[in-house]
Amino acid sequence: MATTHSQVLHQHQGGMDQPRPFWRNLGARDWGWLALLSAGVGGVLLKYGADLDVFEHVILLLSYAGMAVLGVRWRALQVLSLVVAGTSLFAIWLYGQGATAEQNFFLKFLISGPSAVMWMSALFVLATLTYIAYLPTQSEFVGRSATALTWSAIAMGFIGLMVRWRETYLAHPDWGHIPVSNLYEVFILFCLITALFYLFYEKRYATRSLGAFVMLVVTAAVAFLLWYTFTRQAQEIQPLVPALQSYWMKIHVPANFIGYGSFALSAMVGVAYLMRSRSEAAGGGLMTRVLPTGEVLDDLMYKSIAVGFAFFTIATILGAMWAAEAWGGYWSWDPKETWALIVWLNYAGWLHARISKGWRGRPLAWWSLIGLLVVTFAFLGVNMFLSGLHSYGEL
Repeated sequence: MATTHSQVLHQHQGGMDQPRPFWRNLGARDWGWLALLSAGVGGVLLKYGADLDVFEHVILLLSYAGMAVLGVRWRALQVLSLVVAGTSLFAIWLYGQGATAEQNFFLKFLISGPSAVMWMSALFVLATLTYIAYLPTQSEFVGRSATALTWSAIAMGFIGLMVRWRETYLAHPDWGHIPVSNLYEVFILFCLITALFYLFYEKRYATRSLGAFVMLVVTAAVAFLLWYTFTRQAQEIQPLVPALQSYWMKIHVPANFIGYGSFALSAMVGVAYLMRSRSEAAGGGLMTRVLPTGEVLDDLMYKSIAVGFAFFTIATILGAMWAAEAWGGYWSWDPKETWALIVWLNYAGWLHARISKGWRGRPLAWWSLIGLLVVTFAFLGVNMFLSGLHSYGEL
């Protein structure tokens, strides 16, 4: 039977409606970055593969796949990864040439672990002040500067962690560990993840006004980090306690802090929602003009908590499996575990209220803000005031 013109046109149009394969959307820049990423992972496997166990191979390959997907979806991460990798490798090369953090200019003032973290701290504070200045001025130059400062701070923070990873081995070959083992290191991670989540949503919603709110919580974490550094010498590298000498730390801790970072973001968006709501009730004002609509803020709170809840749930399950291996039981009602359950129940209730009960607006904004207090106590207060199996994380 002959095919009519209309049938051919329909078939052609149907073909046009078919989604393009994922790989056909990649440009030359994407392919080049993926090639570098693959070469980097291949190099790690060739050099250190024999020293990695099967779990570490899985973690490395999952990290590679995750980074590849995120980098293609959010191309700014490609630039960040190249800057971090290039600068970190330069610092590690300097150490390999016999340079020390006390004598070499670059290490001493820029890219040793502690120096890079100091730069991160300063840049985060500057970024916060710039975002605050952007709020009333709405100047494009000021806004772009705030965003650039935040990206710079994130780059220096990751460089600090990467170089510190190498420095743990230089301190003593048996001390080497991924830098997520104590409060100093996880506070850096918290700042980086919270800021990265914020930048993602800044790009997605095309608004910089939220930066004045979200970056406040990052600056508060930086203030604690600086206090902890100068009063307790927290930056000094110490050997791991036996309970932390496990591959579980490499997946449990990052997953946990993706959750904490998302929860912190949602709380500060909740503050923005409440301030906009108050401004609207007063007849309009600065917050009404510069902040996204209530619907957008509500949606952003929901997405942040949903992402954070998913990762926090995974982290809690991984933590239970780690506990079973380290202490012989999945759950022991240790204060840290109990408060992790309280955090989980708090956000499970938040999501239930929104999805099943249809709650919106101010109640959930207040709830997300209170949730940050719960998270802060679970993250920090338990370490300060309670003792238990997790006492190795005390101040």
